[in-house]
Amino acid sequence: MGKKMQTIDGNYAASYVAYAFSEVAAIFPITPSSPMGEYADEWASRDMKNMFGEPMQVVEMQSEAGAAGAVHGSLSAGALTTTYTASQGLLLMIPNMYKIAGEMLPTVFHVSARALAAQSLSIFGDHSDVMACRATGFAMTSANSIQETHDLAIVAHLATLESEVPFLSFFDGFRTSHEFQKIELLDYADMKSLVDMKYIERFRQRALRPEAPYAKMAAQNPDVYFQGRETTNQIYFDLPAIVQKYMDQVAGLTGRPMHLFDYVGAPDADKVIIAMGSGCETIEEAIDYLVAKGEKVGMIKVRLYRPFSVEHLKAALPATCKKIAVLDRTKEPGCLGEPLYLDVKAAFADRADLTIIGGRYGLASKEFTPSMVYAIYKHLDGKCFHNFTVGINDDVTNLSLPVEETIVTEPAGTTSCMFWGLGSDGTVGSNKNSVAIIGDNTDKYVQAYFSYDSKKSGGITISHLRFGDNPIRSEYLITAPDFVACHNPAYIGMYDMISGIKENGTDDLTITTLDDTIILSMKNDLSFIVSSSMNLYEHQSTFNPNMPIRGVFYFSRLYEIYIAQHKLDIYGSSLVNLPTPQYVIFYNGDADKPDRMILKLSEAFGLPEHNPDITPALECTAIMLNINYGHNEELLNKIIQEIDREFGIYFAKKTAPEDILLHLTIFNTNKLKDGSHTTIDATEIIRKYQGRVFGKCKADCI
Repeated sequence: MGKKMQTIDGNYAASYVAYAFSEVAAIFPITPSSPMGEYADEWASRDMKNMFGEPMQVVEMQSEAGAAGAVHGSLSAGALTTTYTASQGLLLMIPNMYKIAGEMLPTVFHVSARALAAQSLSIFGDHSDVMACRATGFAMTSANSIQETHDLAIVAHLATLESEVPFLSFFDGFRTSHEFQKIELLDYADMKSLVDMKYIERFRQRALRPEAPYAKMAAQNPDVYFQGRETTNQIYFDLPAIVQKYMDQVAGLTGRPMHLFDYVGAPDADKVIIAMGSGCETIEEAIDYLVAKGEKVGMIKVRLYRPFSVEHLKAALPATCKKIAVLDRTKEPGCLGEPLYLDVKAAFADRADLTIIGGRYGLASKEFTPSMVYAIYKHLDGKCFHNFTVGINDDVTNLSLPVEETIVTEPAGTTSCMFWGLGSDGTVGSNKNSVAIIGDNTDKYVQAYFSYDSKKSGGITISHLRFGDNPIRSEYLITAPDFVACHNPAYIGMYDMISGIKENGTDDLTITTLDDTIILSMKNDLSFIVSSSMNLYEHQSTFNPNMPIRGVFYFSRLYEIYIAQHKLDIYGSSLVNLPTPQYVIFYNGDADKPDRMILKLSEAFGLPEHNPDITPALECTAIMLNINYGHNEELLNKIIQEIDREFGIYFAKKTAPEDILLHLTIFNTNKLKDGSHTTIDATEIIRKYQGRVFGKCKADCI
């Protein structure tokens, strides 16, 4: 007996608990729930025992509809049964769910909530599928994290046995189901200590068996059906108290208190968000940041969604609250509001002093960040209109909220890493192993989330890893990494891989895309700021004397971005501070050109012959460097020699009489031997004929 720390994903957490409480699992795979069934099948094949000392019987059916039918039949026969599903698979189970709930058969369906196919299919997470089940009679619990997935699954299995109401225990697909974190697992013996065996015996006694035959009701006429539907009212009235009782019992073993509705934030908050799912972790992280700055904001986490307890919701809301924003991770076209909003609005129908609005976020795993949370609170202070969206730019119906300010809320000391890979190349698997090794063998908290497209194998994958000394609630993608790695050279020049990379505590490097590097949108053209110098690099395979003209437009755009990001007042009486522009062109065309040329904008101006002394009001100077074989050898050698090899640099160098290839890849903020710092985000590829330069090199090398 006891607790153990283990680095696992959300699917593992749910399946681990379900295996303990269940004798049978009827399954059919569907993303992102498939690993739950796979875990159970693997454990059963290894003869792993549940809390009753027997291995689970795992049966794969021909579809989710068949799996739900098998669950119904197995429960009717007196076997503790579970299943795992998501999205369209869950919809196929709905007919049987009505029957299971109507017959009061205790079970738990574990669902990694996922988007439904509407205008198109999406395998990613939101609450569209579980919201389609809210009328089935299943109780519904919502977990915000992997730890809560484990804890609430235990609560659901205990509560269903006592109440005989079936439960749908859901958590966010991908964001929770496939994320890895180090959590605390309860031993099966500890779970069993919470089970009152009389409820299992009662369930067995209701089983269809020859020794005690009885007839199930097949059909009812208008004279009695209505009355039959109303007979369960008191059971659902009593269910919230039963769930809270088991939350308290589980908390007694874990030390992690849970309630049907949990409030976090300022005790005197006047603005409150109500939400459920993994977005609550992001909201809580933002609240910690905002409250520390004096903001009176808070949030209520919904853990028991069905039955919806008005009494417990009202008890959780601070008396000082004046405005509420309810966030739904689903869309119901044509409705007055999404499901959670309608429930909250009805719950506070007697509060004329409360302004309650609803909004949508995160459909199909759309990013939801602390900056968006801040935008919602500002919206409550501003226009405060209902039916808003956040995280997208709705330029059709104009319902989206602008995210005008970026806030960074990650706990101090968190190390963030990004790994760019190709689906099935081993990057994701190796990163899972890495976080498991670090999480299971150190006292560090870890988090790993893997962003990839629907193609999975063969598509782009980005692994987002965080490590720290404090619990990690950052349920969003990394935007300011400490370390970036690329495992597919083809991405060089295709993707902006290090925009926002941290500069390891030095003031020498200023990056400006999130208050960081300005990267041009044109392929092969790169810009960044180092030591108050705005450096623009461009590659040309043919000689173009008009580059300074183009440079005027480039720098105009860059300064426009820079001034907006730094909120500089160019209409004021004080002189603003701008970085000094530097413009370098790498040339590798066929025309014979010197190692170094100076191209000037003024050369394009047609000066009047009668007045050759006119000084142009505008000038732009570009340095063109010939990088063909045999040119600028000292420069190229200097670049190679000055990079410190201790910072994980990979060199592949090929020399031939007519060709030289320098392949230089750097994936961190690297310290140069002269003590300065720079960020090199891509590859320098130098070829005589078709070579291109992707990357950044230290300005003083030129």
